[in-house]
Amino acid sequence: MLTELGITLPVLAAPMAGGPTTPELVIAAGRIGSMGFLAGGYKTPRALADQIATVRAEGVPFGVNLFVPNPMPASSEDYLAYRRALEAEADRYDVHLPEVPIEDDDRWAAKIDLLLADPVPVVSFTFGLPDREIISALRSAGSIVVHTVTSAHEAKCAAEAGTQALVVQAPAAGGHYATLTPDQPPRPDIPAPQLIGEVRDATALPLIAAGGISEPPDVTAALRAGAEAVAVGTALLRTRESGASTVHKDALVSPEFDTTVVTRAFTGRPARALRNHFADRYGPIAPCAYPALHHLTSALRKAATTAGDTRLIHLWAGTGHRHAEVEPAADTLTRLAGHV
Repeated sequence: MLTELGITLPVLAAPMAGGPTTPELVIAAGRIGSMGFLAGGYKTPRALADQIATVRAEGVPFGVNLFVPNPMPASSEDYLAYRRALEAEADRYDVHLPEVPIEDDDRWAAKIDLLLADPVPVVSFTFGLPDREIISALRSAGSIVVHTVTSAHEAKCAAEAGTQALVVQAPAAGGHYATLTPDQPPRPDIPAPQLIGEVRDATALPLIAAGGISEPPDVTAALRAGAEAVAVGTALLRTRESGASTVHKDALVSPEFDTTVVTRAFTGRPARALRNHFADRYGPIAPCAYPALHHLTSALRKAATTAGDTRLIHLWAGTGHRHAEVEPAADTLTRLAGHV
């Protein structure tokens, strides 16, 4: 797969939705023989199309990642109870919390239509498993289809659906878990090499390792376990091309945040973030309800980011966040590759 795409550096730039992944970051990866993925999640189809055009103009290999609809609807009772719990926080910033759950599919159909009409080299999926017909259509259009999995069972399901390669996400990863069953998150302590080995035993598809990869030995271990490449996200958050907020970048290395936690507090779906007040206070009572909780807390999180209030921000981060450096993305990817 890497040879077909012209990739010579087996350390790829993972997609990070919500702003951190920029076209400049994807282009920087492609220019050094790596590859980056544009993050299609939360974007409008038009905004995604514009980013695709920007990257395509540079003539580098790249991919696009989409969130597959896999809703966990919120009951009215649970939603309203959580909303009431957040009202005091919202009042501090004069933020109105949606009174009823917002359940959407992130404009799924329109984004698939975009990728079929204007094919890209690689399409990757997370959160859910697309219909076989969609995977087949994307392959026929010339795209390589990749799916993110968190277990050997999910790998088998993706392979049976026609996926051509897998991103194997270990639980040390920052941001959302890609699991197909967010109400039953993956084992919290399995290291990436072990998970790769289990998935390798379940399928012969090419594997890309992700999750907790922050130093060159992590890359070496993943490749020795059977991965063709690795994908890193947290390691790139402080790079010059990253679109992460200054507050987020600074928090990754601040003494105030010395640990990460998996929480549903921000979006209703398990995700790893720097441990802060919001995760501690609201994680234990947050229902498994995505995307309703994402929309419920969105305006509050944006207001807190603008104010620099790290108590209330979703500071996504993997366990190796302390190793994120302020440097060009190309330097980060090359440094992690080491002597591979």
